[in-house]
Amino acid sequence: MDPCPFVRLTIDSLALRLPETATNKQVGGEVHPSATPCYCKLRIKHFPSQRALLPLSSISDASSPPDSSTSAPGFHLDADAIRRVSGKKISLRVSVYAGRTGHTCGVASGKLLGRVEVAVDLAAALSRTVAFHNGWKKLGGDGDKPSARLHLLVRAEPDPRFVFQFGGEPECSPVVYQIQGNIKQPVFSCKFSSDRNGRSRSLPSGFTYSSRGWITRTLSGDQWEKKQARERKGWMITIHDLSGSPVAAASMITPFVASPGSDRVSRSNPGAWLILRPHGTCVSSWKPWGRLEAWRERGAVDGLGYKFELVTNNSTSTGVPIAEGNINL
Repeated sequence: MDPCPFVRLTIDSLALRLPETATNKQVGGEVHPSATPCYCKLRIKHFPSQRALLPLSSISDASSPPDSSTSAPGFHLDADAIRRVSGKKISLRVSVYAGRTGHTCGVASGKLLGRVEVAVDLAAALSRTVAFHNGWKKLGGDGDKPSARLHLLVRAEPDPRFVFQFGGEPECSPVVYQIQGNIKQPVFSCKFSSDRNGRSRSLPSGFTYSSRGWITRTLSGDQWEKKQARERKGWMITIHDLSGSPVAAASMITPFVASPGSDRVSRSNPGAWLILRPHGTCVSSWKPWGRLEAWRERGAVDGLGYKFELVTNNSTSTGVPIAEGNINL
């Protein structure tokens, strides 16, 4: 089957320029270079909102790009979502706040500085990349009175994907279906295993976990947490085609362990799956192909973080970054 149509709406080159009075009064005269006192909320009607920190720019020329910028998580739309918004006037609303993100006693923190809106036509991006805005936008203010300005680059591009779905809980070794609209076609089977020794034997002899973060980290917490982590280490899901031949596998090499006194998994100690592909003629021989990390910690932007890298050799001393981002929760 063909891939499913998806559209990715990206918001890049985000930066904030404050007037001199706002910089001194609202944010404070001194700003630590490694931190930012401002953030924004991005919202499209009927979609979960996103958040991003905003670096402050000192560029005064309205025609010049900011001297530092960041990107927001963005929005990903499947075919159903695209159909819902097709033919409708859709706007991306960006609200800018000064102060910390989050909530205190149920009340959102941060002082609203202003809002901007950008009209987007997501259906137009099914076949080509479309840029909707690239430059500075005024956050508000009366007439020529100095006001804050937001720089952003908003664009949408086609992002076709193959969609797969487990036919049940992964530990029950279900059939894996490929999904396209209302069509569901079985394409793979899978087998769940928790045999640590079997997993270790299946990896190539030259494979090592180096100190570059691939080594299993020292676990913290009480003895029960350590025991649970040891049991999860070595979980493995093997994917087979319909003829029964193995085509891929994923092995948990770093269990998801919460930081002491917390229910969050720190970015400095993320959980990780090693993605493997068949190696040689032996059905139990695998070669590392990629690594997927995930974490969740409370910070300026609360969400689920992830990072995927390609493994370039068995020593894993080098990796090729493919994707990294944050999914707001």
